[in-house]
Amino acid sequence: MPPTISVIIPVHNGERDLLDLWSCLRSQTIDPLQVEYLIVDNQSLDRTPEILQEIIKKSNFPNLATLQAPEIQSAYAARNVGIKAARGEIVVFTDVDCRPQPDWLAQLIPPFQNPQVHLVMGEITGLASKNWLEIYAEQTHILSQRHTLNHEFLPYGQTANLAVRKAILREVGLFRPYLATGGDADLCWRVQHKFPNCWEFQPGAIVQHRHRSTLKEFYNQWYKYGCSNYYLHQLHGVNLRRQFSWQEYLYRCSRWLGWEIPQKLWRGKLSIDPTGWAELWATPLGLFGTWARFRGQKFSKIPPRLAEIEWL
Repeated sequence: MPPTISVIIPVHNGERDLLDLWSCLRSQTIDPLQVEYLIVDNQSLDRTPEILQEIIKKSNFPNLATLQAPEIQSAYAARNVGIKAARGEIVVFTDVDCRPQPDWLAQLIPPFQNPQVHLVMGEITGLASKNWLEIYAEQTHILSQRHTLNHEFLPYGQTANLAVRKAILREVGLFRPYLATGGDADLCWRVQHKFPNCWEFQPGAIVQHRHRSTLKEFYNQWYKYGCSNYYLHQLHGVNLRRQFSWQEYLYRCSRWLGWEIPQKLWRGKLSIDPTGWAELWATPLGLFGTWARFRGQKFSKIPPRLAEIEWL
């Protein structure tokens, strides 16, 4: 009997995370005969291929396969390879740096019993950390699906925790393989244009994700958000984000120095542990992310085949 659920994980240079991810997948409480796991290697240059072979060799899991996506270095192209190979009626996406909780699939799949539901999104939280940047990201819920589900254009789910009815993809197409970012929103919006009100949010279906731990990674994350916004503006006409004026940056920084910090000192809430450090720097970090996102929006390059969609 073929599996009814296909979990697809694109991997590019995932040697740091593969074994931990597989431990989480192997621990799912759902009947393993219902699920297949398709790990798609997308031109990795590290030990990813060797680790995948080691997992295959040592695992007695009935439905585990590794695939190759050698043509386009893009997570969306790799996901398309997985979708085309999938035997399940439901395709589920997560990433190699994610840690699905044991009841993730058991919580994520039930809404598909309703034939009108075609998209289901689970929640994304941060892995526990003592790094002040990661604590800040978790305090502000940067990765939460609640942000994307409240997008001003249409709701969408991030591919770190997203399930789709495969039959629908035959009607709307797969991911745009040449997109570097924003493909999750694009796919969810194409589904909703054809099938309005077809999604559900399952907050109990939790995937933990590692936050960015350095200022460079934080900048790149927000720069990528800006690129995504620009691509989606080109594809769907979403509004571009407004750039702050230097006067606005100056005002907010002045308020931080002249009001927020003194208030923390007055109330005795200023501490030098990582949590206190994250709270102290919240305002300038928010402004830094806003600036990085605008730069991504301004300087992103449109891929020559941006609008191309793959089909089943």
